[in-house]
Amino acid sequence: MSRISRILVILAGVMGAGGVILAALSSHGGDAALLGPASSMLLFHASAVLGTVALAERCLIQPKGALAAALGFVVASLLFAADLTMRQYSGHRLFPLAAPTGGTFLILSWLLLVVTAAWPQRL
Repeated sequence: MSRISRILVILAGVMGAGGVILAALSSHGGDAALLGPASSMLLFHASAVLGTVALAERCLIQPKGALAAALGFVVASLLFAADLTMRQYSGHRLFPLAAPTGGTFLILSWLLLVVTAAWPQRL
């Protein structure tokens, strides 16, 4: 496993743990309208990172583009979740439009994954 793949798997584990923590906080008195979506983004995209890394490591899709998409999933979902979590616990946004920016980067990361699957690497 490449170093970047190992780092992405570790980050996916942290995202998964964070998603479960936010789900628990949401169900034990937190604002479910904020913490629920933050939890979901982390959990869904942790799985997407793991799947993308696995596809890249097996060279089933173009590895460089796939790993870039996986990194995009990590950064964008953390940005989205951090903004919603900060709103819950500090009453402030991470920065203006942080959650929509994260969401936009998630869309772009998914589209990058599409491109890397549609155009396989040249041998």
